[in-house]
Amino acid sequence: MDLAGGAENFPVTLWPRLEEPPPFQYSPDHVAGAGGGPDPSEISFPGCNCQSASCLTSACSCLCYGENYSNSCIKCEGNELDYSKPVFECNTMCPCGELCQNRVVQRGLQFRLEVFRTAKKGWGLRTLESIPKGRFVCEYAGEILDFREACRRIHLQTSKDSNYILAIREHMSDEQIMETFVDPTYVGNVGRFLNHSCEPNLFMVPVRIDSMVPKLALFAARDICAEEELSYDYSGRYQNYLPVQDQEKLQQAKESKKPCYCGTKLCTGFLPYDSSIFYKNGGANC
Repeated sequence: MDLAGGAENFPVTLWPRLEEPPPFQYSPDHVAGAGGGPDPSEISFPGCNCQSASCLTSACSCLCYGENYSNSCIKCEGNELDYSKPVFECNTMCPCGELCQNRVVQRGLQFRLEVFRTAKKGWGLRTLESIPKGRFVCEYAGEILDFREACRRIHLQTSKDSNYILAIREHMSDEQIMETFVDPTYVGNVGRFLNHSCEPNLFMVPVRIDSMVPKLALFAARDICAEEELSYDYSGRYQNYLPVQDQEKLQQAKESKKPCYCGTKLCTGFLPYDSSIFYKNGGANC
């Protein structure tokens, strides 16, 4: 069985074969969600003027922040799990070829992945082949929501529901904060099956191609072995902690933290908790 229905470069297999996860619509890319959020399919970036098959950093306007990839691996400086340099890939309007070195995430899956049933964490995702450090693994794709719709959906959830909504906050050069809300609950890709780990083997980088709506691209933080479960830090930080003010709000809301079963040496014992959607602009009245 191919969980992706032929939408990816490789079939996404399922184990055990006789079990299936709750139904959802598979989409390898972001889609526009309800509530008037941004349209991720809109092409708003102009292309570069490069005439070569593969763009050079010194001449390509898409590489104004420096080279993004080397041999298909993302170029990182310092702590790979705290990647902050803006990443823009060449896009639909660029005249460079499909094999341009600045086209990686847009090529889709490059490794065979499998959705599998874990012992304690429900469904998870693992790789069926080894993945070198720095290689792109998959996106976290789903419906792109505005804040109000994300807030509405969060408040409809019960303690038994899994929360797939991911909030990405980027600090811009003008000191503004750009927020992107992604929900793969009903429409999403293989990334929705990734579990949290306090010592993850993937890290997330917002990658922009055709518009300001970022692809939430997950790269290998280290060499990953075949059959190994794939994971990332839900909090966006390598250290999973809950600020004191959020702990107080958590008690006020009578919400319980969910246990973490990642089993790593540095496991904090609980999943990251983001209270911002609950409490921003007045909480439930947002």
